[in-house]
Amino acid sequence: MADATLGEIAAHLGGELIGDPGLRITRIGPLEGATPSTISFLSNPKYHSQLAGSHAGCVIVGPASRDAAIARGATLVTADAYLSFAHLTQWWAARTRPPDLPGIHPSAVIDPAAQVARSASIGPFVVVEAGAVVEEDAVIGAHSFIGRDARVGWGTRLAPRVSLMFGTQIGARGIVHSGVVLGADGFGFAASPSGAVKIEQLGNVRIGNDVEIGANTCIDRGALDDTVIEDGVKIDNLVQIGHNCRIGAHTAIAGCTGIAGSSIIGSRCIIGGAAMITGHLKICDGTVISSCTAVTRSILKPGTYSGLFPMDDNATWEKNAATLRNLHALRERLRALEKKTP
Repeated sequence: MADATLGEIAAHLGGELIGDPGLRITRIGPLEGATPSTISFLSNPKYHSQLAGSHAGCVIVGPASRDAAIARGATLVTADAYLSFAHLTQWWAARTRPPDLPGIHPSAVIDPAAQVARSASIGPFVVVEAGAVVEEDAVIGAHSFIGRDARVGWGTRLAPRVSLMFGTQIGARGIVHSGVVLGADGFGFAASPSGAVKIEQLGNVRIGNDVEIGANTCIDRGALDDTVIEDGVKIDNLVQIGHNCRIGAHTAIAGCTGIAGSSIIGSRCIIGGAAMITGHLKICDGTVISSCTAVTRSILKPGTYSGLFPMDDNATWEKNAATLRNLHALRERLRALEKKTP
């Protein structure tokens, strides 16, 4: 069982420690159900009522909760308790998880024309095709596929069963979870009397540094230009990003979101789960889109946007949607008329 002293934890996180630095901590856990060897945290005010009754050995809090936490017991005060919690989980995981040893598993198939760094870890039944590059300290999980001319950056970790199709690039320190497919063909067809005619997808997928991609997410290759995911983007499970999209730096996208092709999402946006974004739209930096929102037009002003209109036949839906957009103005006009009516 892994453990650490409060002093070691405080030295790593910084902040003000009030309590015994020699107290041994064996787990990180929530306030409720914590034991005297647990370190917990409080960042959300709605859980403040749990603080006094918690048996946690130490609680990480922000300055606003300092006095209440000290009255309870050992406390570590930092500028941002939630951020400190995040750093603590990373530090704890690095101490407790078994390391990935460098080397190539005997069952892996590595083309002689591929470049695999000595410090990379290549798991069982991995395939690395010709021209592919796996950089230093990268980890490729079992049954993963690295296609022709693809690149995996320094320290990036691919979980089992990840597919990087030909030409796909991902930068440094990425995390890609199981079932992800990067660089599959985008959905492009031309109509003809005999049926749909495939449009070959000739672009690639380029992913920046420090990107995390959740399980079973798919990012399609571009039709002509590349699909681009910029640095620091965080993508949840079961997200679909269509061909030629561009996702700006440090944007976060929650699960089951669908983004149709050629949409451009700005930086530091937050997109809630199951949001729907139609194609060829622009969403400006700093936009927040609520869960289950259907975005059918570009957003050029930062803010929080919400809404899901019920399905109808298209002509009726368009008329009702236009009326709904004017509803507030109509209400104000009605109020003004009512005031004038004796």
